[in-house]
Amino acid sequence: MTTIGFIGAGHIGGTLAQLAISHGYDVVVSNSRGPETLTDLVEQLGDRARAGTAAEAAAAGDVVVVTIPTKNVNDVPVEPLAGKVVIDTNNYYPQRDGQIEALDNESTTVSELLQTHLPASHVVKAFNHIMFSDLATQGVPAGTPERRALAVAGDSDEARAAVAELIDELGFDAVDVGPLSEGWRYQRDTAAYVQRFDADGLRAALSKAVRYRDM
Repeated sequence: MTTIGFIGAGHIGGTLAQLAISHGYDVVVSNSRGPETLTDLVEQLGDRARAGTAAEAAAAGDVVVVTIPTKNVNDVPVEPLAGKVVIDTNNYYPQRDGQIEALDNESTTVSELLQTHLPASHVVKAFNHIMFSDLATQGVPAGTPERRALAVAGDSDEARAAVAELIDELGFDAVDVGPLSEGWRYQRDTAAYVQRFDADGLRAALSKAVRYRDM
């Protein structure tokens, strides 16, 4: 893996892109407004970054990060992502995304919606439960006491392992939550959401997760 594509270049996307570059990756960033609007970000990121369309970022990335409002998941290009690991950082905010019935009735989860849209890709839910400012500053080498942990969920064992390895490389422990259907355990407003935990603490918070309907 040498290149990471980004569909979405907001706070999380931009921070992850910077971290990836600092660890030797090339990045291709995109947003909904066009590459010409990303000049400042690319200048900030440096020579290992370039801007493109969403389709170009999807095609260029060995792994691709989707970090956009949940309401826009159907705009993610499908064919260029076939067979690839796709990291989903998204969260559902009805005040921003509008009401999405399948999420409101909890018959599915945010990342399962993306997986349905990308049937030939391997979606992994990660980086959605940390503030971008913490993502930028709290990474430390493996073995550091009380190292912060981040969760991963996905239906492919190999894809989860690949994202867990990236998380470790970027300075965090990874806690494997299992299939995408378990990703609700660290969605918005759960015990694990944006709180700082080491691996044991995160596992405990995940075990205490409560469905919205039961809150």
